[in-house]
Amino acid sequence: MREVEIGRGGRALRVRDVGEPGGAVVMYFHGTPSSRLDLCFGEQLAAERGVRLVSFDRPGYGGSTPAPFGLASIAADAHAIADELGVAQFAALGLSGGGPGALAAATIPGGRVVRVGIASGVVPFQQVPGALDELDDNDRAALALLPGDPAAAASAFAAGFEPLAELSREPGNAGILSAFEGALSSRDRELLNDQRYATAFAATVREGLSQGTGGGGWDNVSWIGEWDIDLSAVRCPVLLWYGTDDRFVPLARGLWLSQQLPGARLVVHEGEGHLGFFEHLGEMLDALTEPSKEHPASAG
Repeated sequence: MREVEIGRGGRALRVRDVGEPGGAVVMYFHGTPSSRLDLCFGEQLAAERGVRLVSFDRPGYGGSTPAPFGLASIAADAHAIADELGVAQFAALGLSGGGPGALAAATIPGGRVVRVGIASGVVPFQQVPGALDELDDNDRAALALLPGDPAAAASAFAAGFEPLAELSREPGNAGILSAFEGALSSRDRELLNDQRYATAFAATVREGLSQGTGGGGWDNVSWIGEWDIDLSAVRCPVLLWYGTDDRFVPLARGLWLSQQLPGARLVVHEGEGHLGFFEHLGEMLDALTEPSKEHPASAG
């Protein structure tokens, strides 16, 4: 395992590079608000599968310099990291709020991104019927500032993460976990009763908020606001994993995304919620790194 800082025009990106150095590369795009540590629980699993797992903090998260960003700039950062690490091709894996960034990476032409995986990923709020109705009052007020004043919108969105940031400064896991309790499915709760997963979840959220809530604010601007990428530019295969009981990102979002991406394959996990990546990471890595295999839609 190594962690490095990669320079990007006067700012730094904190990158975690683990697993099999000569293996197929999966570049991971973390959730919101979270960090490059999301998949620490599965790093040995990646190594055992011969996968090189590269994760990075978006600006303002963890160890990366705060800066405004959108989906196109996240994609550019990902490709700059690949350049610096000497990675010719990679699969992109995005969780929840990181899903749009993984898709964005695949819109850059050249064929470097060979496959995209989206686990419980968010979709364009502006395009999906009813999505904006689910926003709380704080996020509605922030959205009203777009597109005219993205910096003010980011600050307003960031304010919504302040209670979680306060809890993240408390020792132990309980405070952070309590913030999510009301939105967890029964299967999510079972997973977080496992101390290994609870500790990993609390640690990555704490790291993500270590500089404050600015990263979360710009994340929300990037995908609650108008997307600055064109989904039709995604040419590689896309694999989607969603749970039927996800209370953060409903299965309907995955169905919508599968309809927008003609080459997508949707895997539906019955009775599971938002945290299915804890128990399905191995199969996700396998699916993303098998170079010449078809992946039919399935449920289970």
